[in-house]
Amino acid sequence: MDPRVENFMRRPVYQRVLVLVFLLVLLVFGFYYGLYEGQLIEMENLGKRLTTSEAKLAESRRIAANLPAFKAEYERLQAQLVDALSELPDSKEIPKLLRNIGKLAADQGLDVLNFTPAGEVNKGFYAEVPVDLKLSGAYHDVALFFDSVGNLPRIVNIGNLSMAQPKIEGGRTTLNISFRATTFRFIDK
Repeated sequence: MDPRVENFMRRPVYQRVLVLVFLLVLLVFGFYYGLYEGQLIEMENLGKRLTTSEAKLAESRRIAANLPAFKAEYERLQAQLVDALSELPDSKEIPKLLRNIGKLAADQGLDVLNFTPAGEVNKGFYAEVPVDLKLSGAYHDVALFFDSVGNLPRIVNIGNLSMAQPKIEGGRTTLNISFRATTFRFIDK
């Protein structure tokens, strides 16, 4: 037999038991920290993934159960988008829209003194197209003009309004009106 084993066997029983208990404890710790603990952590992580996947599955099932409602909502939003885009002309419709504004002024009996398109301002998915106008006419005609502009199918904002130099001509009071009409253009990317 091996001399080391024979030396170990000659030791007192309590020393042999202590060495064996020490080796057993070392074996248990080695098993726990070497194999078992890693498996526990992996099992915990898999449990979390399972919970997350089950929540996603439940959400997907809820959406699938309401799919007709979501499709109807999608169609409604698409229709709203088409309506909104119809209010934002593209670049080739801008000159026509600006001519319509000038024509509306003339139709209301206003004299167009100045019609100056300003530079387009890019705002992301749309651009502002401002036009500075100076008109001359009666206050009531100006109000009718603004009402006509408000009834256009396109969005046109009126800002920086100033009325000045009232004159009485032929029993009628005329004013010089200056303002900025701003319309908007959709930028298609």
